[in-house]
Amino acid sequence: MATRASSRRRYDQYCAVARGLDVIGERWTLLLIRDLLLGPMRYKDLLAGHQGIGTNLLAERLRELEAAGIVERRVLPPPAGSSVYQLTESGKALEPALIALGRWGARFLGAPRKTDVMVPRAYFVAMRARFKAEAAAGLNETYEFRIGNLVFEVRVAGGRCSTAEGPASNPDVTMTMDVDTLNALLFASMTPAAALAAGRVDIKGDPKALERFINIFGLPRLPAGTVAKPHAVRSASVGARRAARNAG
Repeated sequence: MATRASSRRRYDQYCAVARGLDVIGERWTLLLIRDLLLGPMRYKDLLAGHQGIGTNLLAERLRELEAAGIVERRVLPPPAGSSVYQLTESGKALEPALIALGRWGARFLGAPRKTDVMVPRAYFVAMRARFKAEAAAGLNETYEFRIGNLVFEVRVAGGRCSTAEGPASNPDVTMTMDVDTLNALLFASMTPAAALAAGRVDIKGDPKALERFINIFGLPRLPAGTVAKPHAVRSASVGARRAARNAG
């Protein structure tokens, strides 16, 4: 589908990579698509999730994505009645490319910068890349995570996983924690037992579910006595490590 790409960002090369970058190569665009992989979102929620984008720039990016047929607007049925943005089939088709980009980009994470922000939504997209099917063999379990004022569903069934933003349907376990704790657990700098003992995780349901979850989605734990380099602990997510909490 033809897009309204402006001349300032059009590469004018007969190349699939160049054409793709004409559509999604602007700043913030891929991060908006990343968030929308978790489901439809309201404009104000997209704005709140990206400090620094500004309302005018967000509106411009969404218009461009709509024009390209990557994003569409719809109105949720009553009682919500909210107008939301969601990915089209063309937009959803970007997931493998975004996952691959995140895996490649993980090598550049290094130690967190003081200005970095931990973005909860990024972690729940990253889980799709971190999922270890062998560790989930025979497990059918649905988790609801409450991270600050956000709620997410993670479903494991049949050797596959799905993640979405919003309350879980009939969750087996509900876990409440802050994004710092989620990060520490996934990147193996804190064990589930330590997080529970310190009161950093509140669980409604089987307390052992946290250990199962981390076995499926977390980085491998280092042998006792091993001193990890920063990048070794923070390597393998889909851009999820926007570390050193400044907000959430």
